Amino acid sequence: MKMARYVALIVVVAVVAFAGGSWWTGRTPDAAQQQQKVLYYACPMHPQYHSDRAGDCPSCGMRLEPVYADGAGKPTSGSGGSPLPAGAVQINSERQQAIGVRLGVAEKVSGTRTLRTTGRVAADDNATYPLVSGVDARVSEVRSPTTGTLVRRNETLASLYAPELLITAQGYLIALNTFDHLATQDPNQIAVAKTNLQRSEDSLRNLGVSDAQIEELRSRRLSAPTITIASPVDGFILQRNVLVGQRVDKGTELYRIADLRRVWILADVYENQLPFIHSGMKAGITASQQNRKYEAVVSAAQPIFDEATRTMKVRLETNNPGFVLKPGMFVDVAFSIEMPAALAVPADAIVDTGLRKTLFVDRGNGFFEPRQVETGWRIGDQVEITKGLMPGERIVISGTFLIDSESRMKAVSAGIFNAETDPVCGMEVDQKRATAAGRKSEYKGTTYYFCSDGCKHDFDKEPAKYAGK
Repeated sequence: MKMARYVALIVVVAVVAFAGGSWWTGRTPDAAQQQQKVLYYACPMHPQYHSDRAGDCPSCGMRLEPVYADGAGKPTSGSGGSPLPAGAVQINSERQQAIGVRLGVAEKVSGTRTLRTTGRVAADDNATYPLVSGVDARVSEVRSPTTGTLVRRNETLASLYAPELLITAQGYLIALNTFDHLATQDPNQIAVAKTNLQRSEDSLRNLGVSDAQIEELRSRRLSAPTITIASPVDGFILQRNVLVGQRVDKGTELYRIADLRRVWILADVYENQLPFIHSGMKAGITASQQNRKYEAVVSAAQPIFDEATRTMKVRLETNNPGFVLKPGMFVDVAFSIEMPAALAVPADAIVDTGLRKTLFVDRGNGFFEPRQVETGWRIGDQVEITKGLMPGERIVISGTFLIDSESRMKAVSAGIFNAETDPVCGMEVDQKRATAAGRKSEYKGTTYYFCSDGCKHDFDKEPAKYAGK
C-alpha cells in the first residue's frame, strides 16, 4: 500500500511539473515578444532597403518585414532563411574567376553623355530641282553628264525635238516685234503689248524652254523646233532618265538636280533616346571615308519613324564645303546630351530575350538571383533601369550569359517549365504549380499567377495597382 501511494504521489508531481513548465514556456515568448523593439522594416528581396513603417517595397512590391533590436526577423541575402527565387544559382569564387564573372554596384548616374549613332546624307528637298518635259517630244541629243556629275548653271544637258514649239515660238516673235515697233505712246497700248509678250514667254517656259534659250530666241529672232534642257543651278545630277531617240511624254521627269552646298543628315535615334534631342541642338558629323568633321544642327522638322530600322529619323542640316558629302553616304553622328540622375547599369549586365530583360543580383556567399527588370534609355554602354533594381545592389556585369544558362537549367530541373512573372513581387513562378496551389487570379480577361498566398491576397485587394506592372 505504501508503495502504491509513493507511485501515485510521483505521478501527481510529474503532471504538475509538466503543466507548469508548459504554461511558463508558453508565456515566456509572449512576454519577450512584447519587450522586443522594431528597429525598422526591410524588404526580404532587397535587404538594403529600410523603412520606419510597414508597407510594400517600392522596387518589387513585396511586403516589408520587421527587424527587431535583437536581430530577430532580419532578412537574409542568400544563404539564410529568405528563400531565393527559382533559377538562383550558387557559384564559388574559383568558378567565378574561370568564367570571367565581374561584379559592380548599381548607381545613379548624371551629367553629360555622348550619344553616338549613324546617319545618312540626303539632298535638301528645298534645293532639289526636277527637270520635266512640258511637251510630247523626241530626245534628239544627250550631253555627257550622267548621274553623280557636277554641272554648272545653264549648262546644256540634252535637246528635245518638239514641233509644237514652232507655233509657240512664232507667237512669241510676233509679240516681240509688235512691242518693239509700237508707233504710239499710249500707255494702254504699251501695257497690252507688254502683257501679250509676257504671256508668250510664259507659254515657252511651260513647254520647258529655259531662260537662256528664250534670250537666244529674242536676240536671233529665229525659231526652231528644238528645246534645250539646261541645269537651273550649280549642282549634282541625282537622276538622268533620257537616251537619244527616246520619246517622252508631257510631264516626264528627265533629270533631277540637287544643290549640295547644304545637305541634310538623317540620323537614326531610338524612341527612348528622343526626349534628349531637341530642335536647334548641335551634333558632330564625321565622314570616316574623308576623315573630315562637320557641325550640324537639329532641324525643327518632326522625326519620322522608319519601319525598316525601327528607329526615328532625326533631321540635321549642315554646310557641305567642297561637296564632300554625297546623297546616300553614311556618316557618324555624335550628340552631346545632359542626362538627369537615373539608375543605370552596363548594357552587358542585362540578358534581353526579347520577351523579358534579366540581370543577376549578388545575394552573398556566391548566390546570384535572376531579377527581371524594366529598362528606359540606352546611351553608349549604359542602360537605365526603371523598375526591379535599387541603388547600391551588387550585380553581375560580366559573364552574365554563362550564369543565365546555368540559371535556366536549374529552373528547368526544379520543374519550372511554364514560367510566369508574379505581378506583385516580380518572381518567376511555375504556371502549373501555382494553379495546383490555387494561386492564380483573373482580372480583365488576363490570368495572373503568384508565388505565395500573400502576393495573391495583395493582388486581389488592389488588382489595378499590379495589373499594369
